[in-house]
Amino acid sequence: MTEFIQGLPKAELHVHIEGTLEPELAFRLAAKHGIRLPYATVDDLRRAYQFSDLQSFLDIYYAGAGVLRDEDDFHLLTQAYLGMAHSQGVVHVEIFFDPQTHTARGVSFETALNGIRRALLEAERERGTTFRLIPCILRHLSASDAMRMLEDALPHRDAIAAIGLDSSESGHPPAKFREVFARARQAGLPAVAHAGEEGPPAYIREALDILEARRIDHGVRCEEDEELMERLARERVPLTMCPLSNVKLRVFDRLEAHNIGRLLERGLCVTVNSDDPAYFGGYLLENYLAVQEALGLTRDQLTLLARNSIEASFLEPDAKRRWQAAIDAYAPDGSPPIPL
Repeated sequence: MTEFIQGLPKAELHVHIEGTLEPELAFRLAAKHGIRLPYATVDDLRRAYQFSDLQSFLDIYYAGAGVLRDEDDFHLLTQAYLGMAHSQGVVHVEIFFDPQTHTARGVSFETALNGIRRALLEAERERGTTFRLIPCILRHLSASDAMRMLEDALPHRDAIAAIGLDSSESGHPPAKFREVFARARQAGLPAVAHAGEEGPPAYIREALDILEARRIDHGVRCEEDEELMERLARERVPLTMCPLSNVKLRVFDRLEAHNIGRLLERGLCVTVNSDDPAYFGGYLLENYLAVQEALGLTRDQLTLLARNSIEASFLEPDAKRRWQAAIDAYAPDGSPPIPL
């Protein structure tokens, strides 16, 4: 099964690049910049990755991002993730980054963008891994702060695919950012939004109806609203789900209780992703393997999840058709996929 999943061509649509910061790289960058981390060793830092909820994770996540100071740091971070993704059969990535986390520390939007994008262009040239880049609004900050981030992003319209919404969901409904996403739409940037992870199903509705989101990131709580479930299935609204993250942050007590299998059977366009893999114990392959084992997913179901990941991407229609044909033609004996 590991070999089958590893060789299955697939896209990753929900990964925060700051969340791929492994402790080893954090210490390396801290030493480079003369930063003293509040942990003595790599193992001490890794042991700190025990979270009771989303906010307890975000506290350490934002602290860790403090070692990212210059363009080369963002390049190294992204390069490391892309190497791992390629080794796990990822053919297309859509990466989130959080500009406000960095501009608040005096690191410019361009510094983060240029470092990340340089690594992405190298991976596309050297390995054929295609990509899209999505800056995200930190919803715990003000709408005016979000608008400033968007204004920083607009001069780089050709380098980004959409605008996202992430960070602590509770108490920060999508409607808070109505004007910001309206401005993004005017500039031709679609929306994607974290909703229905710790927030209620109503937040999913707001993301769809007010922000006009093309994808819902997480969305696990849609199951509490039957009418919403039917709408998501009917309209083929993708849900970018992150199984190991959901267990690590106590959204589900155990993976066997996760609803991704039930939603797949209901006809929703659900996908598997890693979210913040350095913190949650697994990259995309580990998420596929964990959910397969916990829920007993068949090879046909895993293949459908991979097809969904391509369908839900921002790839052009011709590229989607080629990759979905490659998935359909994929043989479990390790036959290589059709190149894009």
